[in-house]
Amino acid sequence: MTAHPLPVASPWFEDQQVDDGLSVLTEPHVHSFLRANIWHLRGANRDLVIDAGLGVASLKLGVPHLFERDPILVVTHAHLDHMGGAHEFDTCYMHTAEAAWTPAAGTLRGEALTSVLGLRSGAYARPLPNLLVDAAPTPGFDPDAYELRAPAALLPIDDGHVIDLGGRTLTALHLPGHSPGSIALYEPDTGALFSGDTVYDLRDGEQLLDGITGANVDDYVHSLTRLADLPVSVVYPGHGHPFGRKRLLQLIHAYVNARTRNGRP
Repeated sequence: MTAHPLPVASPWFEDQQVDDGLSVLTEPHVHSFLRANIWHLRGANRDLVIDAGLGVASLKLGVPHLFERDPILVVTHAHLDHMGGAHEFDTCYMHTAEAAWTPAAGTLRGEALTSVLGLRSGAYARPLPNLLVDAAPTPGFDPDAYELRAPAALLPIDDGHVIDLGGRTLTALHLPGHSPGSIALYEPDTGALFSGDTVYDLRDGEQLLDGITGANVDDYVHSLTRLADLPVSVVYPGHGHPFGRKRLLQLIHAYVNARTRNGRP
């Protein structure tokens, strides 16, 4: 147990409507390094959830409407902040390369997480704090008892897999680089890209994470180059706020140019 109990935050999840068919859940009391977006996309026949958060608090208890229409869950990759709540869903998709590589441990401690991820010095702009949450979802919560729970059953998803929600159709893109089986979902009719951690907006001093276990710079360059050729209009990333095509191309070109200059940086 921690020396001083954390304050209890209720509700744990923040739910924000993006448009008529899309909302995003976040965990505001989780450190920004692990504060991942949970996208909820509503179709005419079924709903889709993209990523499942850290799993510190129950999605079923905290956001019951998320489960009203037996949603499909797609986990973009197997890091704890994206698959922590996956065990609560009946239908869960993940790329087979990612499922085989899934980390065996989860932790809310900065130093331990650095070790679990193999986070190399300089790969992230700021040192991680000792504890990666600043509140508790329930009384008596012990951050050191946190563990990453695997989904009860996983279905494979690969490049070209189509998800039809009724009135909305998304195509899976296998985009390795950040991790071996990273998946993004692209909606051709709207140009929307749900990118996971393949690409997200960056603040000063930040860079796309390729200095962790499972990352591969050559794969990352290839994946981002592929994205540059898609007619993406808006990116809904795994972390941070949505952004448009102009910013997407800026991020892609900056990364590719840095990583291919003289072979490597």
